[in-house]
Amino acid sequence: MKVLDHRTIVQKLKRLAIEILENNYEEKEILLAGINNSGMTLARMIRDELEKMDIPVIISITNIRLNPAEPVQNEISIGVPASDIEKKVVILVDDVANTGRTLFYAWKPFMEVVPKKVETVVFVDRMHKSFPVKIDYYGLSLATTLKENIKVDLKDPEDLAVYLN
Repeated sequence: MKVLDHRTIVQKLKRLAIEILENNYEEKEILLAGINNSGMTLARMIRDELEKMDIPVIISITNIRLNPAEPVQNEISIGVPASDIEKKVVILVDDVANTGRTLFYAWKPFMEVVPKKVETVVFVDRMHKSFPVKIDYYGLSLATTLKENIKVDLKDPEDLAVYLN
């Protein structure tokens, strides 16, 4: 079942970008850190919306790689050196927050430096947190059963959708 259509997703992306800007307007630089492929796609979309606003803030983007099923078995990597994170606003980006486990472990590379501020953005927050993760920005907050599945489809930029199975 389609929960959000293309037009609604585009509106929510604009709203997310505005909220991020409102809370970080005086910052010189914001680093969007997308988790794996879907988080990186969402981070790019948010960056594009922020850049349309013609603001004096540098928007950087990087990728975090981890295995959500086995987060401690493999190294968690980030696409920038630690020095690029120091004293900067970092916003961790993922498509869906379910238990919060992926977001929780994705913070590991940031524990070795001192960012200025850390925040999280997800497109869908399912509200089933088992880990101490706070979602700062979300496109949709959805109460689901544990057996239901949310799919955020961002592959086709002309046909974005969110599905509930």
